Amino acid sequence: MSLDRITINPWQCAGRPCLRGLRIRVQDILELLAEGATTGEILEDYPYLEPEDIAACLKYAAQQANHTILFVA
Repeated sequence: MSLDRITINPWQCAGRPCLRGLRIRVQDILELLAEGATTGEILEDYPYLEPEDIAACLKYAAQQANHTILFVA
């Protein structure tokens, strides 16, 4: 699975991460999953998406959550 599926274009969706240049934001897919939608349901609703797109969204989110937090005293 590759993060190449995630695109960021400042003139599309206000620069938010999208899938393959489409106007489907990573956030949209993550919110659907958080609400309990299955991959199959998402792919049925968005037939131009592929299973790898959903996996790329999850990988992207995991990488965004994995950063160092610095505490300054």
